[in-house]
Amino acid sequence: MGESKISEIVLIKSKDVYSSDENVEINVQFSLEGGLREAFNEANWTKAYNNNDVSFKLKYGTKLTSGGFRKKELGRTIDTYKKASIFWTRNPKLVNPMKDRRIWVQVAKNFEPFIRLSEEEVRQELFDFDEKFVFKGLDLGKGKHKILAEAFASWQKHDYTEPGNVKNNSREIEITIN
Repeated sequence: MGESKISEIVLIKSKDVYSSDENVEINVQFSLEGGLREAFNEANWTKAYNNNDVSFKLKYGTKLTSGGFRKKELGRTIDTYKKASIFWTRNPKLVNPMKDRRIWVQVAKNFEPFIRLSEEEVRQELFDFDEKFVFKGLDLGKGKHKILAEAFASWQKHDYTEPGNVKNNSREIEITIN
């Protein structure tokens, strides 16, 4: 299995200038790429299911910070997980009629389950992230502020992967509070 990494972290702001009584909204988007993502495929799901390795848990977190030397955390830090459950099904809506595939994956984030119909959609659901941060402009104070994000992810050993953890930081963006 190749090395895994967090892609470039993209910060998306709703606008450049906010008033101090407004809520600032920033979306943090990133993906887990490399060996782990490639190893999470149909062949490995079937092998894992047959070896009774039917659960995959991905712990991840994201936080926004502002300031230079003395960084200040913005909004609520996200520290959560996504879980993939590998299961056998006879459901004709899930089984591809061109294949005799019966092993499927359900991905859950914060106990909300998703079943996707293709291998790539399952990977996107499990390994792509889009987290929204909302905080008050007053928390930063007036003036120009540089904001950056930090993200991490970790997972345990399974039939198709070794344990690992990855971390990455974004480039700074600038917002102004009036």
